[in-house]
Amino acid sequence: MTQMYERSNSDLLRSVSTLLAILAAFVTNILANIFPFNDITIGEISNQKFRDVLIIPANYAFSIWGLIYLALISFGIYQALPAQRHHPRLRRISYLLVLASLAQIAWVFLFAYLQFGWSVLAMLIILLSLILTYLRLQIGKERVPPREKWFINIPLSIYLAWISVATVVNIASTLYDWGWEEPNTLVFWTVVMLGVSAAIAAVVTIQRGDTAFNLVFVWAYIAIAVRQSEYMVIVSTALGLAIGLILLLLVPWWKKRRKT
Repeated sequence: MTQMYERSNSDLLRSVSTLLAILAAFVTNILANIFPFNDITIGEISNQKFRDVLIIPANYAFSIWGLIYLALISFGIYQALPAQRHHPRLRRISYLLVLASLAQIAWVFLFAYLQFGWSVLAMLIILLSLILTYLRLQIGKERVPPREKWFINIPLSIYLAWISVATVVNIASTLYDWGWEEPNTLVFWTVVMLGVSAAIAAVVTIQRGDTAFNLVFVWAYIAIAVRQSEYMVIVSTALGLAIGLILLLLVPWWKKRRKT
């Protein structure tokens, strides 16, 4: 009886902590735009200091954060409901999303105060926390009811996918700030980074059939092509990879149609 009571309290603490951490990260991002820390917004830093970093997508692409936080808050509420609080699958997450949310808050402050090297470390903590969460939940590998797909799998898939893109952009921006990238090699390394990140998205799509994860990369590549329209090599690479990822999503449908 005592063990069951302790487990129940543990589940309550985990679920409430997760919801509060998600809300705290959301509020921090809102405040960073309404009342900019260090008197400059994240977008202004990106547009002014890193305008020559060729892997940064068009400004509209970052509106995806609205969808991400809507999905994450929905997840946070769902996992905190009494009916879901003791779900064995949710227990696998432990406090990983709390860690990711705290690192997200730290990243906002570090980036706003131009501590780009430390911001990369915070971003990597977010990324690793989400990768572990994704793997523990067996997203794309374990069959789940539609409700779990919409309230657990999809929110975490789009969050992980965008953080994967953001990590590449964060690292590229930091290297640019440190002067490690020569101007005449920027296009080359941008194409390389696009190819590597697309390969990751392709592997996830093939192995797990994760449509949400795939489409976030498509969204990012189209936005990169829009922003870097004067560099035809980047435009053709980004759009070509976006088309390739979409075609990967159609393969299972095509195979099923051929069988029937």
